[in-house]
Amino acid sequence: MNAVIVIDMLNDFIKKDGPLYIGLRAKQVTKNIKKILESEKAKGSAIFLLGDQHQPDDPEFKLFPYHCVKGTCGCMSIDELKDYGPVIPKTTYSAFTGTELAQQLADLKPEKVTIVGVCTDICILYAVADCVSLGYNVEVPADCVASYNEDAHNFALTHIEKILGAKVTNKKKGYVFDEATLKGKNADIYFLRTKEILEKENVNNTVTMEFFPSADGILCGINQAIDLLKDVLPEGSEIWAMEEGAPIARKETVMRVKASYNSFGIYETALLGMLASQTGWATAARECVEAAGNVPCISFGARHVHPSVSPFMEYAAIVGGCTTCATTAGAKLAGKKPSGTMPHALVLNMGDTVDAALAFDKYIDTSILRSVLVDTFKDEAEEALNVASALGQKLTSVRLDTARERGGVTADLIKEVRARLDLAGYTNVGIFVTGGLTPERILDYKAKGAPVTGFGIGSFISGRSAVDFTADIYEINGRPVAKRGRIPGIKPNAKLKQVI
Repeated sequence: MNAVIVIDMLNDFIKKDGPLYIGLRAKQVTKNIKKILESEKAKGSAIFLLGDQHQPDDPEFKLFPYHCVKGTCGCMSIDELKDYGPVIPKTTYSAFTGTELAQQLADLKPEKVTIVGVCTDICILYAVADCVSLGYNVEVPADCVASYNEDAHNFALTHIEKILGAKVTNKKKGYVFDEATLKGKNADIYFLRTKEILEKENVNNTVTMEFFPSADGILCGINQAIDLLKDVLPEGSEIWAMEEGAPIARKETVMRVKASYNSFGIYETALLGMLASQTGWATAARECVEAAGNVPCISFGARHVHPSVSPFMEYAAIVGGCTTCATTAGAKLAGKKPSGTMPHALVLNMGDTVDAALAFDKYIDTSILRSVLVDTFKDEAEEALNVASALGQKLTSVRLDTARERGGVTADLIKEVRARLDLAGYTNVGIFVTGGLTPERILDYKAKGAPVTGFGIGSFISGRSAVDFTADIYEINGRPVAKRGRIPGIKPNAKLKQVI
């Protein structure tokens, strides 16, 4: 037999007017917990509901708002879960201190204990720690726990898994959004005011909204947009969308959403921003990739944008066709491994290019390709031969990033380095080129016969302007509508696939 422990699924935590309302995750976590409870109940598992029940003068109120006071409806189980048993009162973060739970589990001897509820970084964490210390096999479904802060929630899940040794299941595979986005803090203020007005007027129409670009390009950010909508839309909503990385045309509908307006209206700013910026970056990357032909391109543009958005820029570059990118965060989003050679800083600190190459080879995992920068101290062709002699067959490529003050990386320089490597027998060593690359420069290299084996693209991708997107309502409660200048009713697009 198994056991399920449900923590603090009470009115004061889950209902919108509760003093410790957990936020937008409340609805989804409730739905997921109920699904698990139905399944476990059918299997004959024991279900224990634990919940805060405080005295009016509880010391905890020095840290948290007045909540779950004994005798109030705030300490009662939410309606959705009240049929799964009575709430066992607890007065601390621990589900075991001052309760009979430890004895009940000891009598039951469950093979597995599943812990769900709120808050991940407080009472859930304590419950898991207590349960593990008592020797039980503990499992925490990540989609059945929640907290006020996404970072704290994720930290707790990591701690539960890596430190306490419990099993964390049902991990979110898509994007994880911060509280600012989920609460609409980065929305245009008029969307927040619109929601306030509509709610006070008791207006919540079912709308069909379509998203479309102002120019042709490579669609990117649609998966992230869908993940956000999945987090906030109520049951019965519908989404149609084109696929990530698809070529798109000006004014083509790339996503259609049918749902209650108040459930997603405040996210229009975020959704448009995701699509606009990432589509711009992906489109720029595709231009470079098409110019390069069968020569791989790697995104090196993170240094040109704010670090909070650089992973999405790198991801977009990969969607646009780059083989990978330079940062671990961007590569992780795209399911790739990051790639890079070495900076001038390493060579300058070591004082010699060969010494830097040997140190790299000595300390960096052998699975990482040996690609060495050869323009720091000496002539590039001379340095390439020195490095090739030192590393031998280990050397994969040399990188040319010659400063503009020295003429930059020219086609003639590339051809000379290639010729000297070949004459010395290093035909296996490639030439990787970086530094202010554009599709025009790449095409110029190709036209002049420069034998490049890889390009690192930076600011051409990261500096690309966004492709503006617009979101318009075209139906309200099934009735075709549109603002002046637009045609009422949805715009058919056979490329759209229903997502939910």
